[in-house]
Amino acid sequence: MMFRIIELNETDIAQAVQIWQNGWHDAHASIVPKELVELRTSESFLQRLREHSANTRIGTSDGEPLGLCITEGDELYQMYVSPKARGLGLAQALMVDAEDRLRSAGHSSVWLKCAVGNDRAARFYAKCGWTNAGTRTVELDTTDGVFPLQIWRFEKTLI
Repeated sequence: MMFRIIELNETDIAQAVQIWQNGWHDAHASIVPKELVELRTSESFLQRLREHSANTRIGTSDGEPLGLCITEGDELYQMYVSPKARGLGLAQALMVDAEDRLRSAGHSSVWLKCAVGNDRAARFYAKCGWTNAGTRTVELDTTDGVFPLQIWRFEKTLI
């Protein structure tokens, strides 16, 4: 399968929201507090995607969105791939693109949040050269305000 990494456009927002929402619930519903799961609705993903649309790129195949990656400052903010594209190289392509964008923005030291217990993602990040710098508590923005969550902070120095 061949992938193209492109800027998010208005026609792909609904599919990108579905990829993010489905991926988030698949990865997190069983490992984060129930209260956070209840706050992660379609509307919340749409609102967050619109807020970060300028920093969002999507991976497509034959014009179909299959993954997304969002950067914010020196952070790889979000990355999700639909189940049908997992294991086919799209996540790796999105990671390379994200690291290139972060590097081009002048960041040599970058980081990302990974929910404690999201072992599949943690293995992927380690495979991509990211280092687990330990557990932290972060304050996530939600429609109900700030929600504290334990995360693994991964870091990488870009060359």
